[in-house]
Amino acid sequence: MTHADPAPPSSRLDAVTRSVPPHAWFATSAVFHYLGPSFAVLLFPSVGVLGVAWFRIASAALVFAPLTRPWRTFRTADSRMRLLLVGLGLCLAVMNTSFYLALERLPMSLVAAMEFVGTVGLALYGMRTRRNVLALAATVAGVVLLIDVKLAGDLVGLAWSALNAALFVGYVVLGHRAAESGAGAGIERLGCAMAIALVALMPVGVVQAMAVLSEPMLVLAGFGVGVSSSVVPYVCDQFAMARLPRASFALMLALLPAVATVVAALVLAQIPSMRDLAGIALVMAGVAVHRPARTGG
Repeated sequence: MTHADPAPPSSRLDAVTRSVPPHAWFATSAVFHYLGPSFAVLLFPSVGVLGVAWFRIASAALVFAPLTRPWRTFRTADSRMRLLLVGLGLCLAVMNTSFYLALERLPMSLVAAMEFVGTVGLALYGMRTRRNVLALAATVAGVVLLIDVKLAGDLVGLAWSALNAALFVGYVVLGHRAAESGAGAGIERLGCAMAIALVALMPVGVVQAMAVLSEPMLVLAGFGVGVSSSVVPYVCDQFAMARLPRASFALMLALLPAVATVVAALVLAQIPSMRDLAGIALVMAGVAVHRPARTGG
């Protein structure tokens, strides 16, 4: 009597992906995309910004490693895929660090809104239409409202936020390419990219992180930040990206500024003003109206 070989992990993951609507995966990702960073902000005084960033990447890499075997993924990849993995890893390392450095100085609603100037601008570059021009104008106007005169002097925070916004575009593009072969392969590639991100971030954040290793509660909190920030949302993103065209995924991104505002209000007590709400509404309108190029998924 013969027995069928067990399904490979990637096939099982694809089955899990298909069992839940892609919009549910996106909604879960949207909540954790900002819930984790909100907890991270609370750790900044005790661990330091770079230390929290290191904990985020290190804990995510630790969770992914036994499940995805990043060394095997990198070894068996061709040269083009290795370039993608390194690019995604470096993107994750610098994006997460710049995101935290921006959150140290600016409200989460502003940092979240700025992420979408790049995505709408990319759409304008890919498809130069009046609709995309209008979308970009609305998004930029919303960000200007959110920046406000009081924050205009914090050029360092705005610079970190702008860098995070630029890299967010890279994450969406590279993440879709990683998920082109299905969610299972996408998760394996994400695990490999996270290991590469840890190597890249090691010289930057490990000093602050090592300083609190003797305090178990802070270590546990840092681990929780990593799981809620870089494991849950990125895995859910891969599940959603594997089944949603890039245009549909980009349209749903319009919800993220609102999610960031609600989470920041509940966790960090960053209550938006009417001006802030108007700016967020403009950004959401711009992201919803824009039409991305029909390429890659």
